[in-house]
Amino acid sequence: MKTAKNRQLGMGFAGVVVIIALAIFVAMLGMKVVPAYLHNAEIARLLKAVASDPQMQSATAKDIHEAYSKRAMMDSITDITPEDIVIDKDSGRLVLSVSYSKKIPVAGNMSLLLEFNTSSAK
Repeated sequence: MKTAKNRQLGMGFAGVVVIIALAIFVAMLGMKVVPAYLHNAEIARLLKAVASDPQMQSATAKDIHEAYSKRAMMDSITDITPEDIVIDKDSGRLVLSVSYSKKIPVAGNMSLLLEFNTSSAK
């Protein structure tokens, strides 16, 4: 008859290796995905800044594109061009929006596709 003292409790070596491999994969994925989301937040901030500028409320599309282009150049944003921005008016307010995708290579031939729909109204 075996007692509780003689039984081994805990995780085996294979279990530890699997958990470490999963933790490394999740960390690697996080290091690749988080910058894309931070970059999208920066684009959203720029769209809101341009849309909330009082001078842009009555500006032409060309002026709005130039204002965005100057701000994007200062922040080194190259994912979208000013021509990608959709300009609308909602209740007399300027609303800028953009939809774009970002392909992130993960490992080998495996990639992750992130699709962003960013607007100054959000």
